Amino acid sequence: MNEETGGGRRARGGGAARRAERTAVSFETARFIERNIPNFEVLNEEALAVIEYNAETVLEEIGVNFVENPAALARWRAAGADVRGERVHIPRGLARRLCATAPSSFTQHARNPERNVDIGGRGLVLAPVYGPPFVRDAAGGRRYARLADFQNFVKLGYMSKWLHHSGGTVCEPTDVPVNKRHFDMLLAHMTLSDKPYMGSVTEPSRAADSVAMSKILFGDDFVDRNTVMTSLININSPLTFDGIMMGALEVYAAANQAAIVSPFIVGGAMAPVTVAGTLTQVLAECLAGVAYSQLVRAGAPVIMGAFVTSIDMNSGAPTFGTPEAAMITYGAGQLARRLGLPYRSGGAFTGSKLPDAQAGYESANSLNMALQAGVNFMLHACGWLEGGLVSSYEKFVMDADQLGCLHSLARGVAMDENALGMEAIREVGPGGHYLGCAHTQANFKAAFWRTELLDYKPFETWEEEGARDTQALAAVRVKKMLSDYQAPALDEARREALEDYVARRKAEMPDAFL
Repeated sequence: MNEETGGGRRARGGGAARRAERTAVSFETARFIERNIPNFEVLNEEALAVIEYNAETVLEEIGVNFVENPAALARWRAAGADVRGERVHIPRGLARRLCATAPSSFTQHARNPERNVDIGGRGLVLAPVYGPPFVRDAAGGRRYARLADFQNFVKLGYMSKWLHHSGGTVCEPTDVPVNKRHFDMLLAHMTLSDKPYMGSVTEPSRAADSVAMSKILFGDDFVDRNTVMTSLININSPLTFDGIMMGALEVYAAANQAAIVSPFIVGGAMAPVTVAGTLTQVLAECLAGVAYSQLVRAGAPVIMGAFVTSIDMNSGAPTFGTPEAAMITYGAGQLARRLGLPYRSGGAFTGSKLPDAQAGYESANSLNMALQAGVNFMLHACGWLEGGLVSSYEKFVMDADQLGCLHSLARGVAMDENALGMEAIREVGPGGHYLGCAHTQANFKAAFWRTELLDYKPFETWEEEGARDTQALAAVRVKKMLSDYQAPALDEARREALEDYVARRKAEMPDAFL
């Protein structure tokens, strides 16, 4: 990064920015979740040991492909792996030893320090939907996503109380050239929100742009010393690591920025149909991917991911909220904790085409499963529709509202003197009621989680107000949130430097839509 777009401009405007920050409207965001409940575990010690043994057998005997990446093959060869063409056979124990240098937890810094998140341990960080090429709303129906939609979702994410993270590709803005849209997406996350965000992974140079823009936003030295980005590195299951994703991983690991190493598995198509077989493949792929990040830079932050769905054997379509996917998610969480790695999985998954009852059932199953599985970073926590093809405005706010339930469940059961309520029981006695007692009066405001969306009014009031279903209520909330939106304060010198960088880099390349 040169001086014109770097440190020189960042030195101006600090006082004005601090004054703006003091007077800016700030939307409340709950702190990332810290669980006070046990993780749900489905595998005993013997089962875990068998899966771990078999995963290392896969790495040693079958191997994994690192395609179109000579540098990766050279790194593995130097580390002691048996490299045959593009197939890497990893001796038993090598990948696990390499994984040991990855941190068990780390802090991802936001430009607003109050929004920093800790990823790992007992924590749970919630991030929105990632990747859909389409969007849907009640008024316009299903359509290709545009940059304006992307910016709207970033705004909704910023204003959502229970969402901790701005995410990454909340939808794919198809009206912007493929080779340039990462600039606009990053700029939106950096300027329209002050929550943590994700970097681009669709080409190594785009990962490098993400690092360069982050250095403009945070300062070179700060980025060199701290993690300010998380990125999603998908493995091409089964057992294949492509040069594009691994190239992006190399950029982020070298810059000490976090990567989620995550198989993308549709059970029965990309992994065995059995839970144990799929867990074996998931672990083998994660071991190889995490180990490779440590070959690039020992100590680079990395998250073990598991994105797994089952399949409808009649249609071939992926299914969500199923018991088999839940078992794999629970088991992968146990395996991640045994490796001492943060764990990514879960989300508000559904195959439904609309934010309807199917979407509600499947999303609720998926969200609660992820909470109980010990997930540390939950991508797709709100907005996911139609198997991940669609980002839904209404479902975004419906899911985001329900994330408040996860916060409440994760707190567990309080057992202090106030929580025990003995004075209330004594005051009311047999046959009374608690509505007017001192304990209720002191606690009623915070006693129960309250929805900001769902309708609990009497039938007559509901009917008078238009007999609106949940999607209609969500459409009203989307409109209000977007009309109330105010951007978080940002130093003008940094904004100008970001915009200059984007303009210069876009001018250096012709548009490409493939």
